[in-house]
This record gives sequence, structure tokens and C-alpha cells, in this order.
Amino acid sequence: MQQLVEVFGVWLVFVNVLALSLGLPVPALPTLILVGAGIQLHADPAWPALLGVLAVSISASLLGDAAWYYAGRRYGMRTLQSLCRLSLSRDSCMKQTERFYSRFGVRVLTVAKFVPGLSMVSVPLAGAMQASLPRFLRYDGIGAALWASLGLALGAIFARQVEQVIDILSQLGGGTVAVLLIGLTAYIGYRWWRRRSLFKMLETQRVEVAELQSHLQTSPLPLLLDIRAPGLRDVDPFIIPGAEFADERKLEPILAAHPRDTRIVIYCACPNEVSAAWMAAQLRRHGFTNVLPLRGGIDAWRAAGFPVVAIPPGNASLPANAEASADA
Repeated sequence: MQQLVEVFGVWLVFVNVLALSLGLPVPALPTLILVGAGIQLHADPAWPALLGVLAVSISASLLGDAAWYYAGRRYGMRTLQSLCRLSLSRDSCMKQTERFYSRFGVRVLTVAKFVPGLSMVSVPLAGAMQASLPRFLRYDGIGAALWASLGLALGAIFARQVEQVIDILSQLGGGTVAVLLIGLTAYIGYRWWRRRSLFKMLETQRVEVAELQSHLQTSPLPLLLDIRAPGLRDVDPFIIPGAEFADERKLEPILAAHPRDTRIVIYCACPNEVSAAWMAAQLRRHGFTNVLPLRGGIDAWRAAGFPVVAIPPGNASLPANAEASADA
């Protein structure tokens, strides 16, 4: 076990946690558990060394998170969308994070590291939402401290059990590493296959921005739904003219208010229009015959040079008499 502590030393903890904070798929929590167990078994007293490792872990976490915070502050939605494209759960990563953030604000950072996928997007979202640096560092630091303390505490409490597991793995030799790598590869492959299956299921026809522009010049007008979550509309406070806000989890108002032959166009802020495509599929199941996601969402609309409408601050409904703008 002493050799284990030397291998997974303080500097490796720093590098491991920093890499995780920067978005690399590395298992930092197991490293903290192993180091916590090693310190508990071989340091007397153990608490000074544990506090030292805790400080190193918090510093590494804040350093990596600060990079994403400033990226979100400078580049906004582009940073969030890029991160969600890297996620194996891109259909939910942005929506889930934004809903947590809308409810708790920057305080969500205190628990973000405990929720898979939440930490990856909540940090740049805090920057995009213009959270002040002192508040960001305060809550992110608390979250980093709680997360690292959990790992070190688990290692210290179950030090003997951890040592027994390591001894068993050592006796099994290199085959154990191969089995673990195969298992990790299989897990990532399964998640990737699930994402591909979802995209294939939702790979229906999209409406192009030029087509939507033409539809908006005809009568009757299509029902245009903006299903971005409220916090993301705060980051990008513009909508396509004529759009109404909707929640893909709450279809009842749409089902009650519109006939099934209504032409509906849906847009979101998620990669590959996944949320919009999912909502379109749900509406089709309820009998709507002409519902399509907008390819590229509001970003493609804006990039094509079509006007957007500013949302009055704090207004969660369709803005009346809002001023059109050609750019954000």
C-alpha cells in the first residue's frame, strides 16, 4: 500500500483533478479514495496529510474550472454547445444543467460535481450568466471541497478494505488491467451506441431557415415554438419573430389549444436539435401531422441574416412590440 501512495501521490492528485476539471474523462475520485486510504494506513497522524491533499485537490479543481468559467463568460452559448457535443448524453446535458441553474443559480456549483454531466456545463454556464468571479470561486470552492473531502474520507474510513482490494488486484496481475480497460471501452461504446440510436430515431426531416422565412410570409402562420430553457434565453435574450415559449415536458397547453393539422416549427439550443426533434416526435404521437424542428435553431436563423426580436428582461412570455434586431 505504501507503494500505492507513492504512485498516487499529491502531484498525481493535482494532475488527475485538474484534467477532470478541464473535461478529460479521467477517474479522479478513485484516486482520492486510494490516496486517502494510503495516508490513513501509513501516516501518523493522518489528518495533516489529508488536509494537504484536500488543499491540492481544491486548487486543481478551481484552476481547471476557472478556465471554463472564463470561456463561458467570453464565448457564451458557443462554449456550452461545444461541451454538449463532447458529452455522451448531449440530449440532456444542457437542459438538465440549465434547469438546475435556473432554480439554484450559481449555488448549484456546490453540488455540481456529485451529479454526472452537471459540472461539465454548469461551470461555463456560470460564466455565460455573468456570475461574479468572487461568487463563482466561493461556491465552486465549496463544491470542490465537499467532493474531494468525500473521496478522501471514503478512503480513510475504508482503508483496510481498499488495501485488500488492491492486494487482490495485484495478485491477479496485468489481466485485471486489461479487463478494466475492456469494461471501460464497452461502457463508452454502449453509451455511444445509445446516442447514435437516439439520433437515428429522431433523424426526421428538418425545416431550413429559408423555408421557415417563406412560411412566415404566408397565411396561416406556422406555430413557432422556442423550447430553450429560461436561463439559456437569458444568455441569448432574443427570439425569432412570432415565436412562443414552450416546454417540451409540458405538451398539454399545445394539445388543448391547437388543431392537429397545425403547422408547427420547433427550435432549441441543443446540438443536432435533439430536444426539438424529441418534442416533434411526441407531438406526432398525439396526432399532429405537420411538425418539424428548425435545422440549426436560432443560431442558423441569425447566421442567415434574418431578424431576431429582443426579449424584455424578466419577461417569460412572448414580448409585445419588442424591437427587432439583425444581430445579437
